[in-house]
Amino acid sequence: MKIILQENLEKLGTRGQVVDVADGYARNYLLPRKLALAATAGNLKQIERIRARLAKIEAQEHSQAEEAAGAISAAAVTLVRKVGMNDQLFGSVTAADIADALAAQGITVDKRKVVLDEPIKLLGEFQVPVKLHHNVVTSVKVLVNREGGEPPSPESAEPAE
Repeated sequence: MKIILQENLEKLGTRGQVVDVADGYARNYLLPRKLALAATAGNLKQIERIRARLAKIEAQEHSQAEEAAGAISAAAVTLVRKVGMNDQLFGSVTAADIADALAAQGITVDKRKVVLDEPIKLLGEFQVPVKLHHNVVTSVKVLVNREGGEPPSPESAEPAE
């Protein structure tokens, strides 16, 4: 089935592009969520107008993403977690934790925009990328600290014999 994309979809295409997808994918996922339009004869005749409208939306979203990128790159997130031996965290720091910490600072970011290949499981400082728009990527500094303040002295970290 041929469709006209209304949104940028990873691995499928960009807004305004006419692509061919499986009938079920179009009927059950893309069309009900208004991510695409059916590529009917009427819609194909109006494709230039549709592309112009989508280009305006794209430019507006890009400028908003640039503004948000400035705020995010200036922000630093500090998360406090319980740790065990060898500075291993009990649990982990996920994209949702980072998004919540940014929201506490007044910066709203969807957790799906925070790009973590795998959760953070160690203490330290990390630069975590945030993909705000398909061509606007920034990073936020994430500090993972030990709960209770000061790190233990090396003598207390050694096992007793």
